[in-house]
Amino acid sequence: MRRTGPGSNLLAYALAALVMVHAGYLLPRMLPGDFVSAIYSSSHVTLSAAQEQELRSYYTAQDGFGRYLKDLVTLEWGYSYAFLSPISRLILQALPWTLLLMGSAHVLSMIAGFLAGVEAAWRRGSAAEKSGVGIMTVLQGIPEIGTGVILLMVFAFYLGWFPAVGGETAYAELSGLARFTDILKHLALPFTTLFLAYFPGNFLLTRASMVMILKKQYLETARAKGLPSVRVRYAHAARNALLPMVTRFGLRIAFMVTGALVIETIYSYPGLGTLLFNAISQRDLPLVQGIVLFSSLAILLINIALESAYGFLDPRVRHAS
Repeated sequence: MRRTGPGSNLLAYALAALVMVHAGYLLPRMLPGDFVSAIYSSSHVTLSAAQEQELRSYYTAQDGFGRYLKDLVTLEWGYSYAFLSPISRLILQALPWTLLLMGSAHVLSMIAGFLAGVEAAWRRGSAAEKSGVGIMTVLQGIPEIGTGVILLMVFAFYLGWFPAVGGETAYAELSGLARFTDILKHLALPFTTLFLAYFPGNFLLTRASMVMILKKQYLETARAKGLPSVRVRYAHAARNALLPMVTRFGLRIAFMVTGALVIETIYSYPGLGTLLFNAISQRDLPLVQGIVLFSSLAILLINIALESAYGFLDPRVRHAS
């Protein structure tokens, strides 16, 4: 059997990235008719004759794919006439907010769900395990938008404990600890919404993986050696249940733009999801194209990171390649 090494995998990812970039270059240029006028005629954005001609020439320029690649590398991703700013600047401004929200929700829900799932599987058959599975199954069926609306109505509008919109208080000019606290207050509700959406799935996946692993013979050998229960549970069993969790974590992070779209829109959180929603609403084709291309390339990079993580967590994967 012929084995593939990391070099061939990187080459496959590079080719995939090249295909996606070329599609982003080619598809707008294949659209029939005067699509620039067609798109912006139904938008709230009003273009001057010069701006319309500049945008049209950008998508009909014959500089070639090489020039397009050079512009991508130098972050020359075009100009947004809806926001009157370069597209790369808009993406870089929104990216930290999405990473803060999605990253914290993913990481903490993964850690909490993994630990709870391991403990539940270890106590399989107990009343706590059965009730936990039932509660998590119910929570798994509640959509993010439903949880988000309920939290917004109760804790923002009714109780007034947390801000309803934004990433921080507008025009407050806070700094230091005061700004940090203000950002955390604005983060609380969208973070809780995502945490409640991701935690049940992480719990159920970990528990299911652990139940299968606990039947393996090597655990009986570990117990026969007299190893402590905690070491058997985590060093021998839980480590092997971690691979499905890493896969789930990577897929969730890879689709952070589409995953954050609903929640960021509900709370008007200034991340990539809200930026994409506003770009679609205003028919801002260059900005939509830039965000989609950025999200696609991010998926490839995360897949590369996942393959490295697999080899670190499971030596069998590393030696197989």
